[in-house]
Amino acid sequence: MAAKIHHALITAAGPDARRLPLQSLYDRTGSWKPAIAIQIDEILAAGVEQVGVVIRPGDREAYATVLSGFGEAVTLIEQSQPSGYGHAVLCGRAFTQGASFLLQESDHLYVNGSADSCTLQLLAVAEAESCSVSAVQSTPESQLRYYGTVAGTLLPGRRGVYQIDHVIEKPTPTLAEQTCVVPGLRSGHYLCFFGMHVLTPTVFTLLAAEWEANPNARLGLSPALSALASRESYVATELSGRRADLEAPFGVFRAQLALGLNGPARDEVLALLAEELALDAATRR
Repeated sequence: MAAKIHHALITAAGPDARRLPLQSLYDRTGSWKPAIAIQIDEILAAGVEQVGVVIRPGDREAYATVLSGFGEAVTLIEQSQPSGYGHAVLCGRAFTQGASFLLQESDHLYVNGSADSCTLQLLAVAEAESCSVSAVQSTPESQLRYYGTVAGTLLPGRRGVYQIDHVIEKPTPTLAEQTCVVPGLRSGHYLCFFGMHVLTPTVFTLLAAEWEANPNARLGLSPALSALASRESYVATELSGRRADLEAPFGVFRAQLALGLNGPARDEVLALLAEELALDAATRR
């Protein structure tokens, strides 16, 4: 696992994940490009060499056009049937060539103010820990319905790194309070998935076994990740940065704002915000 990560998978076959990644925003440098291109730029800059994007068959032309500039660094992988997020991940098994891989969701962008991107930070933790790693973020219970949630304990001597005990997909606040409280977090807050992981090939074994046992059911990823925690070392880590969930209400707007505030145009963005707030206040007098 300490070996360099060469492959990344981005899932873009969900009902909303099909269109949101194709929406264009200004990246931190002021370039106008699709959200998924901003995401792939970060992945390749972190040293990953090949990116597989899992799509629906009918979306191939749209994604091929948008991602043509990446050449052979990007491969489109079709999910032939809408059988769940876990199935979408399983579609990338051959692409990863039996090695550990980076997994990201296409409807998230990641923003940080430090020199190291969130992707680069996660890869560094995976190399240091030599095991599967999921990025997490302290999240209030009101947002639990959007994210997978982990239960675990802080590892001694490792800042922001937790040994995962189990994973629950979108728990209710009651269930989270009973099973997912992590010592040290603020009351009412839980460790929820950030939208990026580094996983060993074992996850494909677990997904394939579940798919074979229940071929007509929708295949989720969280049950396989929970099983992974009982089979081999699996940790969670908090990164310096935050996720911008494009699927959330005003998600694209918030992502654009976050990108602007963390780039060289920060002062211009702040000036625009101040101007809009002043104009809004004037119209309400």
